[in-house]
Amino acid sequence: MGSAIIRRLSAAGFTNLITAPRSELDLRDQGAVNAFFAANEPQYVFLVAGTVGGILANSTRPAEFLYDNMMIHATVVEAARVSGTDKLLYLGSSCIYPRLSSQPIVESELLSGPLEPTNEAYAIAKIAGIKLCDAYRTQYGCNFVSAMPTNLYGPNDNFDLTSSHVLPALMRKFHEAKLRGEREVEIWGSGLAKREFLHVDDLADACMFLMREYDEPGPINVGTGLDCSIRELAELIGSIVHPGAELVFDASKPDGMPRKVLDVSRINAMGWTARTSLRAGIASTYEWFLAQQ
Repeated sequence: MGSAIIRRLSAAGFTNLITAPRSELDLRDQGAVNAFFAANEPQYVFLVAGTVGGILANSTRPAEFLYDNMMIHATVVEAARVSGTDKLLYLGSSCIYPRLSSQPIVESELLSGPLEPTNEAYAIAKIAGIKLCDAYRTQYGCNFVSAMPTNLYGPNDNFDLTSSHVLPALMRKFHEAKLRGEREVEIWGSGLAKREFLHVDDLADACMFLMREYDEPGPINVGTGLDCSIRELAELIGSIVHPGAELVFDASKPDGMPRKVLDVSRINAMGWTARTSLRAGIASTYEWFLAQQ
């Protein structure tokens, strides 16, 4: 996400872009983050950093997902307040919503029911980030806003099968099966769960739009408003990466939420909509993936 925002800002003509790679700054360290903000005095902050992953990573590393993400948003939000940042945009996740939310999910569903157990720790951290931004708005008058993107994919995604999300994981599986000459590709779960996918460049565009146009408390959804089943997603990726491959579903593995698609009527009404079709986005992402091999 960070690299996509840099691309979008650069394309719009912004040149004074200040970044904080994790190799140079531990965002869990309040002292280090305070020093970074004091030295750079950023006027606008896109808070997109986090420890992220799919069902396997969330299920096996819940403490890490909860601790890292709570610390990251806490240190950055506090440093932004202290340094006098004009505006901060915090990126959450659609997993903040209850497992059995009405579909499509409207922003008012937040905290209306139990979370999906397979990503509960991550979701709790992200909810805390939203409430932190709102609390700083209430107590200090900070213009800190929160956007909730749906499932992302695109260039610079994580394709590690032990920690990636479903779309890059499937792309990697189909690619490796093609290289090995295998016809079968194993898919986690029943294939019936439904998900929505947003190209990372579309989200970067939405972030710049919201930084200019959105100044309200609470989350605003960012997505396409369209979903597909995991089976349909696998078939689409397979048709691009490894045509003719046979899908084998492992129903012993969890599906996660039965369905998750966001209601994006608020941001659409403001004048922003996603532009990249799923097929075109997957094809361009696979081209990028091949170029890295």
